[in-house]
Amino acid sequence: RDLMPLRPLSVIDAIRIADIQATRLLAFLGVTEAPDAESAIAGIPRVHIERLTPAPFSGAAQWSKGRWLIVINGSEPSGCQRMSIGHELKHIIDAPFSDILCPPLHGQSTYDRREQICDYFAVALLMPSEWVRKVYVDEGVRDLRRIAQRFDVPARAMQFRLAGLGLVDPPVHCGST
Repeated sequence: RDLMPLRPLSVIDAIRIADIQATRLLAFLGVTEAPDAESAIAGIPRVHIERLTPAPFSGAAQWSKGRWLIVINGSEPSGCQRMSIGHELKHIIDAPFSDILCPPLHGQSTYDRREQICDYFAVALLMPSEWVRKVYVDEGVRDLRRIAQRFDVPARAMQFRLAGLGLVDPPVHCGST
């Protein structure tokens, strides 16, 4: 939280800060390789993770009885659950400041901006750029599914991470030119 300036942030600034927060959190928790982030997050004081099966949502975070409770849909694949945990952790980190940090901009709602930044934080937490580059560049692993399995994340999330790092072409969406 100390990294957050108490002023509205552009999406670029918020993403840059989310990346730094994820890197520092992993270092603070002593996480040095994938996929250890979840067990480290569960060890954060006053943060508790529970799985609910079935659940009508992927994840949610709520302050309850003196602790943060992250509830995850236990019927989703483990990679999706891990992404939800990282996403909800960012909501927790930003909780006291979310209205200041993410005002509506250019037709994008505050909710949409928050979700985008929380998604990015989850990506940075579970797939740190240094670790992904090591696997893709240094070790030469090019099979998307193998890399995703190694980080225990959905293949689609890994595809976007690789594209975001400039290691592969961005995925093509229907209707794009």
